[in-house]
Amino acid sequence: MDSSTNSLDDVSADGSTDFPDRSSSMEVRLQAQEDEITLLKSSLADALRRIRMHDQLLPLLKQQLIAVNPSAARVLNQVCYSDGFTSGRKLSSSSANDGIYHAATAARVRRNSEKLANPERQRKRLDKKAASSANLLTRSPSLESRAKELIASAGSPGSRRGTYSQEQSIKMFIRGRPITMYVPSNIQNYDNLKMELPSERLELDWVYGYRGRDCRANLFFLPSGEAVYFIACVIVLYHIKNRMQRHYRKHTDSVRCLAVHPDNVRVASGQTAGVDKDGKPMQACVHIWDSTTLVTLQQIGLGTFQRGVGMGSLAFSIADSGTFLCVIDDSNEHILSVWDCTKGTKHAEIKTTNEAVFDVDFNPSDSNNIITCGKSHVYFWTLSAGQFTKKQGIFGKYKKPKFIHCFVFSLTGDVLTGDSEGNILPWAKSAADTKTLGKGAKETYQIVRPIKAHEGSVFTLCTLKCGALLSGGGKDRKIIRWSADLAPERECEIPEKFGAVRTVAVVDDEGLLVGTTRNAILRGSFSDGFVAIVQGHLDEMWGLATHPSQNIFLSCSHDRQVCLWNTEEHNLDWCITLEEYGLCADFCPSGSVVSVGLSTGRWVVLDLVTKEVISEFIDGNEQLSVMRYSPDGRFLAVGSHDNFIYIYSVTESGRRYSRFGRCNGHSSFITHLDWSKDSCYIVSNSGDYEILYWDIAGGCKLLRNRFESKDREWASFTCVLGFHVIGVWLEGSDGTDINALCRSHNERVVAVADDFCKVHLFQYPCPKPKAPSYKYEGHGSHVTNVCFTHNDSHLLSIGGKDTCILQWKMTRGGVGESRETLASASSTSTSSPEPPAS
Repeated sequence: MDSSTNSLDDVSADGSTDFPDRSSSMEVRLQAQEDEITLLKSSLADALRRIRMHDQLLPLLKQQLIAVNPSAARVLNQVCYSDGFTSGRKLSSSSANDGIYHAATAARVRRNSEKLANPERQRKRLDKKAASSANLLTRSPSLESRAKELIASAGSPGSRRGTYSQEQSIKMFIRGRPITMYVPSNIQNYDNLKMELPSERLELDWVYGYRGRDCRANLFFLPSGEAVYFIACVIVLYHIKNRMQRHYRKHTDSVRCLAVHPDNVRVASGQTAGVDKDGKPMQACVHIWDSTTLVTLQQIGLGTFQRGVGMGSLAFSIADSGTFLCVIDDSNEHILSVWDCTKGTKHAEIKTTNEAVFDVDFNPSDSNNIITCGKSHVYFWTLSAGQFTKKQGIFGKYKKPKFIHCFVFSLTGDVLTGDSEGNILPWAKSAADTKTLGKGAKETYQIVRPIKAHEGSVFTLCTLKCGALLSGGGKDRKIIRWSADLAPERECEIPEKFGAVRTVAVVDDEGLLVGTTRNAILRGSFSDGFVAIVQGHLDEMWGLATHPSQNIFLSCSHDRQVCLWNTEEHNLDWCITLEEYGLCADFCPSGSVVSVGLSTGRWVVLDLVTKEVISEFIDGNEQLSVMRYSPDGRFLAVGSHDNFIYIYSVTESGRRYSRFGRCNGHSSFITHLDWSKDSCYIVSNSGDYEILYWDIAGGCKLLRNRFESKDREWASFTCVLGFHVIGVWLEGSDGTDINALCRSHNERVVAVADDFCKVHLFQYPCPKPKAPSYKYEGHGSHVTNVCFTHNDSHLLSIGGKDTCILQWKMTRGGVGESRETLASASSTSTSSPEPPAS
């Protein structure tokens, strides 16, 4: 009895161990099958639409052929038999033929149903088909062109007249799904089209935003009058008095830390490692560069720093005039390394701790002494003969804080730390306690006396030349000035809308720069208060719209803020906070209001002058993805994730709205849409890569015959799928590689926002694959949207998680390469010199 019980227990244990693996495997297989079923349903719906379209086309084609040659009906029947679209249906209305046609259709539907029932076999079939196809696109002649060929081969009178044009379609494949696009009539020979680089280029003009929410010690003031800070992959040098920006752009991924050399000219900057578009880790490094010329002087540790360089983990030595640079990487062990700045060679390294490290610096009087602090620790390192020894700060009878955020050296050489308890802790070296610990005891570092400084954390400490100390608080948002003996002298409080104090930089005897946790940089003093000179969003951005006649644009983010920016003054005109976050927006052609689509299916209309909500509507209960006014301002189209496009009539210059209709036909969520120039039609894209056309003036009807829309002119072009933008897609794209695109108003170029932190500029149109383009770097996250200003003078691009807005200036002339980093200068902006690379 016992043995059988034990045996059953063993079996039960084995089963319980294997169950999670089997369950996980089954969940993965189920998800894969669901994806394939969704794809096959979309393909089936597309096939049925094509059948209906050809049924409508064949009678018209018959009439055309008979008008040219009365004997052409026989030829057309041959076309119908051989084409396969009509399953052997002749141009006859007899019930027998109709029966054959419907039987064939039923068989076809039955076969597709069987495919849906066996998604694994269908997936293998699709994979085999995709593997056997080397090209992204295929071309297929239309029924009319095939009829022309048959008539010509039969020697009919119609062949001598030559009245038929070579109407052709282009087929593009994304994730195995074919997308058919028809060649416009004005393109006579598709094969002879030549794709060239655009004559325009982009030059980085301005950077909006600052990364203060999760970085520290990343704001400095140079003797040149410039504030140095970073966001995304760009380091900004902002001349506060002249209101000009220069940009250092050598980094290939998000910048995470800064350090200024004792000469106040050289700057060191470190980045995260990141991954490439194939998911492979890239190599991180530290750049040492000249802040005057923006020339890179040294590249430190390429490929050495695992995961990149940690936040606030850079420091130059001071005692030897900046000969060495210490770096802490972002690996689990947070490796501390010391480098020779001139030679670029490693001097020493050691693993510090598995806990987070927030700050590192050399002792200003001895370059062999280094201090690090972080989660519940302060370490004092001594470097001798290439080897490190460590001593840990002893908290003794005082409560150990959870985090030590920062530290500085006083003029007397003591170490002052700021922690998460709101205390400033002075540390001093104590003699060895031989009485308690014996003869082998060594000197230690202990707290002299704690000083309660702030409510909440102390995020930053900064020493002044006179020996005074500045501290910045978190919860209380205060900046306090302390005397040399740590007595409080003056204090001020930062406005709540800017967040907590993240870092402080000294401008002069009175002036200060303050970086905040809500991504703002403030300038001011204790006596005059502080005003914002740099502001930005706090969370992921998707919504972007430019004004139809003014040099302003609007952005909306997951932080629930809607911001209006001025491209000429480079500042924030106004900012409001909504109840839900915005995802899309568009200005009314009248220019007096803007509509913002929110995450809950609600959308609001804002007055640009009063900033008030003048209208509010709800369409469905899912997020809205696109808002688009018709060119004449009479309609507003609202694209939703519930697969519908809602159409509203607009009156009173965008101040009054009424529901006009709803476009129903997409099998997935709406991603992009555009209006025709006559404001009568819409073209739309969806999440399953559909391209559909709608007759809005005719009652929001779906146009079954997409062939008829091939020559229609569009007022804007933001749809990522379409004949005119085939060339922006790389071979093997999975459909999410391009987040947005925008055609310029002069219809010369198209800008593309991709999922790999890049902005591309293509010639428009670019209907052939592998079209050449200029590629621009700067964003540290997926680029979510791009938009041209009303006169095409600038392009705006927004990043997702990097919360960065880049303003690019359009320039003309010169022959560029397919990949370009600019080295030009303008009256307001200069970028770091870079050689062009192909």
